Amino acid sequence: MTTVDAHRAATALPPAARRSPAGPVLALLWAGAFAVLALWWSDTGSVIGAAGWLTGAGRIAGLLCGYTCAVLVGLMARVPLLERRIGSDRVARWHAMAGRYTVCLLVAHVVLILAGYAAQDRQSVLHETVTVVLDYPDMLKATAATVILFAVGITSARAARRRTSYEVWYYVHLLTYAAVFLAFGHQLALGDDFNGNAVATAAWYVLYLGVAALVLWFRILVPVRFNRRHRMRVESVQREAPGVYSVVVRGRRLDETGARAGQFFRWRFLGEGMGWTSTPYSLSAPPRPDLMRITVKALGGHSAAVSLLRPGTRVWAEGPYGAMTADRRTAARSLLIAGGVGITPLRALFETLPGEVTLLYRARTAEDLALGQELEALARWRDAKVLYALNGPRGERPDLSAGALRSAVTDLAGHDVYLCGPHSFAQDVYRELRAAGVPDRRIHHESFEL
Repeated sequence: MTTVDAHRAATALPPAARRSPAGPVLALLWAGAFAVLALWWSDTGSVIGAAGWLTGAGRIAGLLCGYTCAVLVGLMARVPLLERRIGSDRVARWHAMAGRYTVCLLVAHVVLILAGYAAQDRQSVLHETVTVVLDYPDMLKATAATVILFAVGITSARAARRRTSYEVWYYVHLLTYAAVFLAFGHQLALGDDFNGNAVATAAWYVLYLGVAALVLWFRILVPVRFNRRHRMRVESVQREAPGVYSVVVRGRRLDETGARAGQFFRWRFLGEGMGWTSTPYSLSAPPRPDLMRITVKALGGHSAAVSLLRPGTRVWAEGPYGAMTADRRTAARSLLIAGGVGITPLRALFETLPGEVTLLYRARTAEDLALGQELEALARWRDAKVLYALNGPRGERPDLSAGALRSAVTDLAGHDVYLCGPHSFAQDVYRELRAAGVPDRRIHHESFEL
């Protein structure tokens, strides 16, 4: 049997998609939030007067804020179950949502507690604030933690994020660890729900120490072992299109990394001033025993510096991450839709995905098509189709409406669709795919917008 015949044989019985653990994980997280509310309920007697209601509401907000802080850090720990089975982009959205909850709960906690204490002591809110910050145990550290979390929240806002470099955003977010550490003592010292409640205190320690163990293991120890084992260096850098470069990385026993087409690593190049930032880039070709390749478009300081990398530059990588692999496949036929540099993970999938495959590649001009010769060669090798969606001679955007997609791809609704590209592009195409009758469960996409 030839290689092409083997590819076609795989179309007969496509493997069932692995069930995502997203539902059980979300249920567990919400169960933890309800357990926190139950803790407050069991420890609270009668609530009397405005001061009692304000203080009680502030305690609830504080407990939930402490819980969501732990959830935030847990979602940042890069646990393989989450990153590879649920998907890094989905986990990132959960993290962003948990961050918004945390900041809102923090504001509510501060405002309600100070208002309640001021009403109870018959003092102004300003006087009560100074008293609490300066005289209560662990409050100076808690105040510092509050300032840090506000800074993280501000830099995460969409308007601020557009004006903030990735490097600044990255390091501000790392301060979340410091904020959680600074606030922990305050939670136990002033939390009425923990005073005299050994079970609740032990559970809180287990929660935070468990999350700290995940961070220590998956963000520090596992990457150290990974990079000591594989010892990667830059092999070569090649221009693919205007502002687009491929980097070939050589290492030892790379076939043992478990990397698959469609996944990505977080890369840190220890040269050209790039060692301070870890940035996600997808594999643009299936990994080999000694080589891996990424293809990068210059969209920021780090990605623009990729073209300056020299052979021999040491590489620090973490991964593999991402769930947009062949495991999501549920049908015998697949459509890959790439927008711009979103071609990188789909190029790898185009080579390895079983069954009948069609690739639709959206770019402004023919000159912007990266890896075009490879795609054509792969299409001939596996008897697949490559379709291009380019701007017209006057800059007219191509028609990617539901009707146009149905006309271009026979039985579109019966395909699995793998979608990757800029966030707005992916959103628009997703809506058209749904309008064209493609079930949501068959649309597989990951977005690396931060």
